[in-house]
Amino acid sequence: MEETHLTQLGQPVAGFASPDEAVLERVANPQADTLYLARFNAPEFTSLCPVTGQPDFAHLVIDYAPDQWLIESKSLKLYLASFRNHGAFHEDCTVAIGRRIVDVAQPRWLRIGGYWYPRGGIPIDVFWQSGPPPEGLWLPDQGVAPYRGRG
Repeated sequence: MEETHLTQLGQPVAGFASPDEAVLERVANPQADTLYLARFNAPEFTSLCPVTGQPDFAHLVIDYAPDQWLIESKSLKLYLASFRNHGAFHEDCTVAIGRRIVDVAQPRWLRIGGYWYPRGGIPIDVFWQSGPPPEGLWLPDQGVAPYRGRG
C-alpha cells in the first residue's frame, strides 16, 4: 500500500471554489481484510441549478465497502461543500460524487443516494452504485423517508 500524504486533516483549509479544484483524500484502511460497510450522511448538501442559479438542497447518503483505502472525512466535507456555488443538475451531482469517491478510494463497492428536495413541486431522488454488492455485505436501508415534507 502506498504512503498517504494528507494535506487537509489537522490544517486550516479555506475550502474550494469548485468540485474540480477540491482535493479528496484517502487514508489506509487498518481493517482491509474485513468486509464491512461505512456510511457518510450529508443531510444539508447544496448546489445550484445550472439554468436558474437557484439553490438546490439534498440529503446524500454514501455507503461504501472499503478495500485498501478509506475516504478521509474532512476532505469529503470540503469536497461536498465545493458544490455550494457549482451549477449542475441533481443527477450529475449525485453520480459525479459517487464516481469521484470510487476513483480515489477504490472501494470494493459503493452506492450513493441523493434525496433531493422539490423544485417546481417535484422531488428528484438519484441512486448510483459501482456494481453489485459483495456477497455477505450487510446493506441497511439508507434511512431517508420518501418525500412527505421530509422532516
